[in-house]
Amino acid sequence: MGGDSAEREVSLKSGQAALDALIRKGVDAFALDLRFKNNAENGSVCQQLSAEKIDIAFIALHGRGGEDGVVQGVLEALGIAYSGCHVAASAIGMDKLRTKLIWSGRGLPTPPFELIKASQLLTEDKKIINPLLEQVADSLGFPVMVKPAHEGSSIGMNKADNKESLLDALTMAADYDDEILIEKWIVGKEYTGAVLAGQVLPLIRLETPGDFYDFHAKYVSDDTIYHCPCGLDETLEKEYQGLILDAFDCIGAKGWGRVDFMCDEQGQAWLIEINTVPGLTDHSLVPMAARNCGIEFDELIFKILATAVNHGN
Repeated sequence: MGGDSAEREVSLKSGQAALDALIRKGVDAFALDLRFKNNAENGSVCQQLSAEKIDIAFIALHGRGGEDGVVQGVLEALGIAYSGCHVAASAIGMDKLRTKLIWSGRGLPTPPFELIKASQLLTEDKKIINPLLEQVADSLGFPVMVKPAHEGSSIGMNKADNKESLLDALTMAADYDDEILIEKWIVGKEYTGAVLAGQVLPLIRLETPGDFYDFHAKYVSDDTIYHCPCGLDETLEKEYQGLILDAFDCIGAKGWGRVDFMCDEQGQAWLIEINTVPGLTDHSLVPMAARNCGIEFDELIFKILATAVNHGN
């Protein structure tokens, strides 16, 4: 848990919650705040992991380093079993652009988008080249969602309603990533579906006071409303659960995770993104969905641990 990403504080909370649950279940578990910045104090990731006797790693690391295939690759090299997705699926899932390309190639619905590279578009004073703004406006229209391609927890994400706010949103996203995804805004209801050991748990409909389910709505606000049951009829919910499983499977995801989607005013579902190491805090969605089908938190954590595989053997 922990790590060095922009999601460090959330990861520490997730990790502590998972650790407490494992101990309550009688597992000989301990916490490891893994640091990816190699220095004299920390040593390398390999050294940090090799210094401990580990049979199974429960990964509660969010963001870069812990969710993008890096720690998964190290664990495989060391022959340590770990929870969640293997290297390739982790890397793809953390990359919003490549995830959408795979979904599109599979014929799964995901909103139209444009990719902009900050290094190509931003001058030294961080002014965007206007013709490229025109291109995005012509292609997608407004509003749009602007997001760093390799961040989680909605970090660096903003809605843009016009060219001026698009400029601001791109500038903010460029602080986190060189690759920036600009996605057509979908008007409708927001849902998420958790996957656990090949099964999709009950869907959750999210209702937030803001424009979208941003970092504040996820981890801070008490005004976010979570509808679980989600209010869909059984047939439609099963249809959407099937879509989630397809989206999960086609990037090679295993074990557990979460897929977010929007449902527009015509009832069309649009896949937004996948999370291969979802949060486990008191505001998190996977525990909420699990509880709705009778799986309490400690049992959920134990079930996630049980999905661990030694991918290195």
